[in-house]
Amino acid sequence: MGQKILESIQWPDQPDVRQLVVVFNSASADHHANLLTFEKMEEGWQPVFEVMQAGIGENGFAPINEKVEGDGKSPTGIFALGQLFTYLDNADTKMAFQKTTAEDKWIDDPESENYNRYVQGETDAQSYENLLLKSDAYKYCMVIEYNTNPVVKGKGSAIFFHLNKTGNESTGGCVAITEENMLRVLKWLDPKSNPHIIMGNKDELLSGLRL
Repeated sequence: MGQKILESIQWPDQPDVRQLVVVFNSASADHHANLLTFEKMEEGWQPVFEVMQAGIGENGFAPINEKVEGDGKSPTGIFALGQLFTYLDNADTKMAFQKTTAEDKWIDDPESENYNRYVQGETDAQSYENLLLKSDAYKYCMVIEYNTNPVVKGKGSAIFFHLNKTGNESTGGCVAITEENMLRVLKWLDPKSNPHIIMGNKDELLSGLRL
């Protein structure tokens, strides 16, 4: 299925993208999804790990360009994988990371000048997410670069690639997998390969989605 999705999607050739994470569900409103990993070789895109179970937004995927703040849906599209936040001093990955502190926040207030931005310390925003939680959900928390450049007010914020316990729990719009699988993915990811994530409902991705 992953290969069919990659063949169907129409996006400008980006030869510097050599690693892809593909996340899709079968029913658009289902929060249960599959996560696949691919690396670009001379013979084309080749799978890396077996299929992993992933949790996405509690209301599934929003159609392309229809994600809005608070809809409980994950965005559809292709996005770069960015900064990794971790509760630990170190992480077995080549990706850029920083240790999370109680001062670290991600703003989800659409009226804030820092909407969908990382902020450290005090903020005037009316709402935000703390990146250091009492749970392990953000023990490894990587930014999915959705609505970050440029930021559009109200189009959704704080879309992360983070942890859940079983691989099946829903999120507020993020993508979540088990810690065991996250550790494997993080060790594989390499910024030199410009890793991106493709997200969406299977049928929409197979329809020749233009990104």
